[in-house]
Amino acid sequence: MARRATPLRNCEGFRRRDALQLGLGALLGGGLVDALRLRGLAADAPAGPAPRAKACILIWMDGGPTHFETFDPKPEAPVELRGEFGAIPTKVPGVYFSEHMKKLAGSLDKFSLVRSIRHNQGNHGAGNHYMMTGAPPRIPVGCGAFVSFHPSMGSVVAKECGARNAALPGYFSMPQMSRSGGPNFLGAKFAPFVVKDDPNQSGFRVPDVALPKQLSETRFKDRSGLRSLVDRMRRIDDEAAGDPVTAADEYYRQGYDLVHSVDAQRAFDISLEDDKIREGYGRNGFGQRCLLARRLVEGGVPFVTVYDGGWDHHSNLFGALRTRLPDWDSTVAMLINDLEQRGLLESTLVVALGEFGRTPKLSTLSGQTTPGRDHWANAMSVLMAGGGIPGGVVVGATDRTGHSAVERVQSPENFVSTIYTLLGIDPDKILYTPQGRPSHLVSDPRPIRELV
Repeated sequence: MARRATPLRNCEGFRRRDALQLGLGALLGGGLVDALRLRGLAADAPAGPAPRAKACILIWMDGGPTHFETFDPKPEAPVELRGEFGAIPTKVPGVYFSEHMKKLAGSLDKFSLVRSIRHNQGNHGAGNHYMMTGAPPRIPVGCGAFVSFHPSMGSVVAKECGARNAALPGYFSMPQMSRSGGPNFLGAKFAPFVVKDDPNQSGFRVPDVALPKQLSETRFKDRSGLRSLVDRMRRIDDEAAGDPVTAADEYYRQGYDLVHSVDAQRAFDISLEDDKIREGYGRNGFGQRCLLARRLVEGGVPFVTVYDGGWDHHSNLFGALRTRLPDWDSTVAMLINDLEQRGLLESTLVVALGEFGRTPKLSTLSGQTTPGRDHWANAMSVLMAGGGIPGGVVVGATDRTGHSAVERVQSPENFVSTIYTLLGIDPDKILYTPQGRPSHLVSDPRPIRELV
């Protein structure tokens, strides 16, 4: 069934915001001494762990998906806790998923599940930041906040790993950037390239990747030549020194490379895919974005976020998920299987999560007629596949009512450290802001040991 084309609201009415709201003011400031010192520190930095993965596809389930109705059902709990859905056995004996997660239940031997991540940030703004960065917010953050106190995983990976294809940016997000998915003090160079348009629509094209019809190749090259003359003006040749024009130059260079790169053009041309593959992913926006993410990874992009909004089910939980879950389950299972068939799963992480789980007890809000679940940071489930992660492993557990993670409890820091470790990035690394302030990449650099 086709998904809504426009981004879905959460309970705060959050929609797409301009990435420039991310607090990129940290780009400005600093000096020559700091720049030289930072350059020396970077040169002396020890190498990270040996990478087991080259890329990561992050499926961000914005709003906070329920763990009860997905990966952690409680069939023996009272009905006011367990809800309306039944539980089905998975490929791993003794492990059960929601009845609407049939394809993933049948392929649990190909991925792992973490059922024991919990934190203390039970609103969208703070929870999003914590899970996207591995850093808790420094000050209280409201649900609707668009916050960035620390670089996101995508920006860090783009900086530390870089794209294997120089014509493609190192970080993509589709169809929008998560509110805490930006670079913070790393600078605009490591912000995501956002692909807003729906690849399921006929005539799909990516703005800035193809020349406008009214601009001929000759005129484009002439304008490029004019730009090169202007660029002879003296610039501060160090991004750490905070020259905002340097970031603009980088965007210009990336845009020029994208237009002229055959590999980039092919990566975005989803029409090259066999119809059976496209049908397997699902002919809807989410399905085709997951397929495009696979194509970008094939093209050498190290980090791709598929932003999947609308998981904030305070009401109509069961009505919405009866329709949504079968499609979502089919798409994610197809992505894992497709990567495996192409020999890419061992080198590509696939991760699916949101900012938190949902409350154990069902409730019906004032003015509503159907029940839902509210925000709940004490328990959540995270799917992790590929990149050497073993299949069939379930890390940790919640209690019998799904109230709280109680076995092998993990933090957002442990989760993010796992991603970095598998990609060959030292989670204990210290970054420096343009002003020279040290910032730990992750304050607790211990990865989840069962997964690494």
